[in-house]
Amino acid sequence: QVQLVESGAGLVQAGGSLRLSCAASGLPFSRYTMGWFRQAPGKEREFVASIAWSGTSTYYLDSVKGRFTISRDNALYTVFLQMNSLKPEDTAVYYCAARRFDAGQYQYWGQGTQVTVSS
Repeated sequence: QVQLVESGAGLVQAGGSLRLSCAASGLPFSRYTMGWFRQAPGKEREFVASIAWSGTSTYYLDSVKGRFTISRDNALYTVFLQMNSLKPEDTAVYYCAARRFDAGQYQYWGQGTQVTVSS
């Protein structure tokens, strides 16, 4: 059974930082691309960042480039999202997701964790 468990979220003031973690189990982690998505109230879920199985390729939503960094530790089966210079518009539920390196869609999702940025 595949499980993705997010942690590290919370309430922070604008300009602050948070580091999200996602611990994976039940899958061959090093063969999966990992991603972070978010959903703000009243909005659709959007892609935030992804990292290839090897860690050599990363992609970001334009609005978070230069502020967020995705990374992974394959030995720990964990993916991270370092979020700096947070803005109120970053407030959302953040989801970790996994897709096989050769798949087109994300197949597994975490339960989500709330990030709130106050102005």
